[in-house]
Amino acid sequence: MALKKKPVTGMKDILPQEMEIRDYVIRLIKETYATFGFSSIETPCVEHIENLSSKQGGENEKLIFKILKRGEKLKLEEAACESDLVDGGLRYDLTVPLCRYYSNHANELSSPFKALQMGNVWRADRPQRGRFRQFMQCDIDILGEQSNLAEIELILATTTLLGKLDFKKFTIRINDRRILKAMAAYSGFPESTYDTVFIILDKMDKIGLDGVAEELKKEGFSEESVAKYLELFKEVTPDIQGITFIQDKLGGFLDEEYSEGLQAIMKSVDTVKSADFSIVFDPTLVRGMSYYTGPIFEISMDEFGGSVGGGGRYDEMIGKFTGIPVPACGFSIGFERIVMLLLERSYKIPGTSQKKAYLVEKNMPSDELSDIIARACEERKEGVQVQISVMKKNKKFQKEQLQAEGYEEIIEFFRS
Repeated sequence: MALKKKPVTGMKDILPQEMEIRDYVIRLIKETYATFGFSSIETPCVEHIENLSSKQGGENEKLIFKILKRGEKLKLEEAACESDLVDGGLRYDLTVPLCRYYSNHANELSSPFKALQMGNVWRADRPQRGRFRQFMQCDIDILGEQSNLAEIELILATTTLLGKLDFKKFTIRINDRRILKAMAAYSGFPESTYDTVFIILDKMDKIGLDGVAEELKKEGFSEESVAKYLELFKEVTPDIQGITFIQDKLGGFLDEEYSEGLQAIMKSVDTVKSADFSIVFDPTLVRGMSYYTGPIFEISMDEFGGSVGGGGRYDEMIGKFTGIPVPACGFSIGFERIVMLLLERSYKIPGTSQKKAYLVEKNMPSDELSDIIARACEERKEGVQVQISVMKKNKKFQKEQLQAEGYEEIIEFFRS
């Protein structure tokens, strides 16, 4: 069987130019988030299958790369169901592993605990622009903070980072799962159908109000409920006044504490932000994960045409490991999408060392070659990146390659 040189579908090889950008973004992430008090942690890429399949990961649970039992534990001939064969899987996000990590180490960690976690995750998804089956995620989470200070800090840390990467005029869309539920209850949808309603609502940006109405009716919901529900979205505005409108409209269906909390987050962020972005109330924002319990948010960028990050509050998830509720909130940036956008705009890393290439003639005498290497060593001490290569026959093409890799100065050395 012939060996295959292309990577597995949905995975990719990373060339030096991209790797340079990735390394820089990782460094900037760690430096920026550290100034907000986040501590780096790491969890294994393999997680217990019970944790991954706990019905908290939404649609991602259908995309798990599952791992067979090993050695004597794998008994193919005796297996009656999947659980007889599988005991682990590759993590599909970093939130489930973080909750297990915190549950296991809570007594050793500060409270509240501010975690920064970066690492690859895997989903058996359909590959498309900016989406792979193996990809890097970058999460910041605050565990043990009940107040909306957690949401404010997470949004400010994330937007500060994006500002440092020269992203401008992007949008933070914010909503609250409790507002979503109150709007559904006000409209007359049974509580047992909320997930169905929200899945359809989440398509609003693709199919519009009429498309949402059509799909809701196809699911058997009454025309009265559908009309009452969609009328809310026609009247609401994407600002603090929109939240006030929703509160007044929903009355007893929505606790004022929730709408006031959302307004406080928006006001605080808008007052102290350092990056160039807007924060807007979006009652159509759903977020797919079923573990969200309060405020939810996403980053939208026109140049990508969609979300490049998101998160929210998930106060009930850690309690499923420990039996004790722990308030939790997190924000994840789409690392791969951010890197892709930086590459597409030919982003230049600020403060990059000067890069020089020395091309030496073939069969250069050893004493002359030693002098050239010594010269390169002196320049390297000054922080200059110096590459020494033997001249090729096609010198023009060789120079073009070096220039494409960022070598600004190319010096040729010939035998004396």
